[in-house]
Amino acid sequence: KYHDRVGRLADTLEYSDVAFPLARIDPELLTELQTKAASSIELEGDYLIIRHLYIERRLTPLNLYLKDADEARRRAVIREYGNAIRELAGANIFPGDMLLKNFGVTRGGRVVFYDYDEICYMTECNFRRIPPPSSLEDEMLDHAWYSVGESDVFPEQFLNFAFPVERDRRLFLLYHQALIDPEFWLATQRSIEQGQQSDVFPYPEAMRFCQRLANSDQLPGRHRRAA
Repeated sequence: KYHDRVGRLADTLEYSDVAFPLARIDPELLTELQTKAASSIELEGDYLIIRHLYIERRLTPLNLYLKDADEARRRAVIREYGNAIRELAGANIFPGDMLLKNFGVTRGGRVVFYDYDEICYMTECNFRRIPPPSSLEDEMLDHAWYSVGESDVFPEQFLNFAFPVERDRRLFLLYHQALIDPEFWLATQRSIEQGQQSDVFPYPEAMRFCQRLANSDQLPGRHRRAA
């Protein structure tokens, strides 16, 4: 609840006694509310009062977003997906289930994670490299030939679950190949244990002053001297 979410986790806002104009409520919806949630609502004049509700930001599931995305948006959102994972990791948050359907896209194209079921601290995970098989028989097994502990995580497997589409897999590797290397995760763990906090930029890289004002006298902190 009090952890820094670096803007990459969906927030749920709690409200009480919220009034909606009845004129904006579809009769069919009102009937359904009266049937299924009668104890949570009441009618007061021209208003429908909902005693207790939760509101979340509207998001488009990432897997659905990609179905209709053109090449430019596809490239941008896959890069954003990797950025979200990196920034969460730097804040000591491991998403757990990295399937695309567990991430959403905001109207501004920002990717956030909204499935809290398997979330945990980075420092609780044991990131491992998959050991090579000792024989051909090992490779033919229908289960892993290596032991797997409760906290074990194998980054090399991420692509198998997240990107069934080959072109999306190539784009992800173009920007975020480090995320399938256990060393990235181990290095991030070490940084967290040393009290280091990764930089987080809540806006596209192209919007940074060093990009927009490159080769300009208007960079922050730069002043012209009087002749």
